[in-house]
Amino acid sequence: MPPPLIQLKDIALTFGGTPLLSGVELSVSSGERVCLIGRNGSGKSTLLKIAAGLVEPDGGSRFVQPGATIRYLPQEPDFGEHRTTLAYVEAGLNPGDDHYQARYLIEQLGLSGDEDPAHVSGGEARRAALARVLAPAPDILLLDEPTNHLDLTTIEWLESELESRRCALVIISHDRRFLSNLSRSTAWLDRGQIKQIDRGFSNFEAWRDEVLAEEERDQHKLDRKIVNEEHWLRYGVSGRRKRNVKRLGNLHALREQRRTYRGATGNASLAASEADKSGKLVIEAKNISKSYGDRKIVDGFSIRVQRGDRIGIVGPNGAGKTTLIEMLTGGNPPDSGTIRLGANIEMATLDQHRESLDPKSTLADALTGGGSDHVMIGGKPKHVVSYMKDFLFAQEQMRTPLEVLSGGERGRLMLARSLAKASNLLVLDEPTNDLDLETLDVLEEMLGDYDGTVILISHDRDFLDRVVTSVIAPEGDGKWIEYAGGYTDMLAQRGADLKREAVKVAEEKREARAAAGAPSTASKRRLTFNEKHALETLPKTMAKLQAEIAKQQRFLDDPDLYRKDRKKFDSASDALTKAQKELQEAEDKWLELEVLREEIEQA
Repeated sequence: MPPPLIQLKDIALTFGGTPLLSGVELSVSSGERVCLIGRNGSGKSTLLKIAAGLVEPDGGSRFVQPGATIRYLPQEPDFGEHRTTLAYVEAGLNPGDDHYQARYLIEQLGLSGDEDPAHVSGGEARRAALARVLAPAPDILLLDEPTNHLDLTTIEWLESELESRRCALVIISHDRRFLSNLSRSTAWLDRGQIKQIDRGFSNFEAWRDEVLAEEERDQHKLDRKIVNEEHWLRYGVSGRRKRNVKRLGNLHALREQRRTYRGATGNASLAASEADKSGKLVIEAKNISKSYGDRKIVDGFSIRVQRGDRIGIVGPNGAGKTTLIEMLTGGNPPDSGTIRLGANIEMATLDQHRESLDPKSTLADALTGGGSDHVMIGGKPKHVVSYMKDFLFAQEQMRTPLEVLSGGERGRLMLARSLAKASNLLVLDEPTNDLDLETLDVLEEMLGDYDGTVILISHDRDFLDRVVTSVIAPEGDGKWIEYAGGYTDMLAQRGADLKREAVKVAEEKREARAAAGAPSTASKRRLTFNEKHALETLPKTMAKLQAEIAKQQRFLDDPDLYRKDRKKFDSASDALTKAQKELQEAEDKWLELEVLREEIEQA
């Protein structure tokens, strides 16, 4: 195994009274793909910041291989004083890095580079931050929730981009499919310590359940052992003082072990407050249309939503998903067509925008509305502490300001507020953002047991496959079509249209900039002196490396070389490996430059 690029040893960190991290060990070598898994509040983001060198632990050591470059993607990027997204991305480049990569990635992610960071959406901020960490081609990428606020097409592009790179990855994400497709090993941060397996996320949940079951059996054995020792203490003490003192010491040690044991955190107890049943018909839309200026958002869409349906709405950011859901639920009237809501509709909504929360208010006030210790659940009072515990908040957090909550805790808070209202129609806009995997499981179960109707917007492919019964997807020019089944079923019926739609959106942005008189990025681009020199010299370099490979291979073809001259065998093996690696890098660089040259000539 190659030496580690980054290594954390015996990391310890305490916030308040309970240790957040205790003796944590994490090692990442070149090319490794690690997913970092753990409950909300377990310290995943903090550990990633320690790995990035942004947080100093109370104890332990951090080693980074000299010369290795690290890039860290935070959940909430800080744009500082940068006036455009392009300036923000270029500021992350190293001296000597190609600024063309910044331009290229900005456009691939659907941005122009001229956006004012002070006025970008959550999705645009995340895409700019991704371009900033990808552009320098680092040796290690530390990614904290990289798919948050991204649409499906961008998530699939990001998957492909990361898969094609050779850098090491450490990923925190709630997106099961994203983790399954990219990870090769799993680090589970649980109760302040890390357990690790050399298998990707697809094997994690079964392994975790085995570990917890084994731990429960061990605790049961410990309890029985304590009972037996206590029975001896009461009834079996003999005259042999030395043996008695030793057994009494063992009993104290067992009790201390039991006392200091930190059990696994329980699951959230999510339950929607259900109102009386709605009518069988919940929503009927006929030929509804909506436009903003010359742009058609919805054009001639019709649907009948029946009680008990679970409908997912997908599409690129800016396609009009929120507008469509607002039209269907009566919040935004169509320009033409009709919408009829069924009888006895009681609606509860979850808005993806959490800015409406006052960061200075407390957790209890956010749940109760202030001035009370009770939450109204379906019209009935419930003590706020009891309701908080259902959503995995501790009693001590009752007076915690919202500004110090993690992203996952804010996500649980928004769910708690939405589910408190009695409803028979749930409208959820990005309900999975920042939730940990266990809470996602419980949310999926709750939606499965919910007797009412669910309409949701989500970019989580696995969540859509598990929850929805049909998917509404955009076809372009305001056309939307409903497909039976989940996201995978929609793709099987529709093919790769979502990807093509994303390309189309990017093309439309480029055309709009050109129409506004903005200079074309491609027309400005020229090969630098170093790029021209590399194009001319790389073929000769590749020929020399091929000759070196052939030379070393001839040595190794001798079947007796290892026995006769071990040093020469090792030297030839190392030289062959080095030459093969350099040849691969040279070929990749030459191909990249040749493609760039052709693009520039055709522009």
